[in-house]
Amino acid sequence: MELLVASAIGLMTACGIYLMLRQRSFPVIVGLAMITYAVNVFLFASGRLTLGLPPILRDDAAGYTDPLPQALVLTAIVISFGMTAVIVMMALGAFLDTGSDKMDLDDDRAEDPEARK
Repeated sequence: MELLVASAIGLMTACGIYLMLRQRSFPVIVGLAMITYAVNVFLFASGRLTLGLPPILRDDAAGYTDPLPQALVLTAIVISFGMTAVIVMMALGAFLDTGSDKMDLDDDRAEDPEARK
């Protein structure tokens, strides 16, 4: 089971990095989401979640589940949602400004102020 989870984390990370290296806005956003999912699964897997145990140690319980990984993942989900919204708005603003969602870093028009008009 550990091999399956580790393989899934590695595959999601590889797909996320591949998509983030694309030159279009949408694949970059999807790649960032894939890396976020990989980090969340990694945090869950590192917490050694157990089924059927309470999150807080009680006198009648045989053990407890560590609530810290669950809190970290919940916080990561909220932060990633906010960052995704910010990146989508930045991509939308760039699209409306330039008319294209391609992120051209080697743009010759950046050196010539007259070509921007």
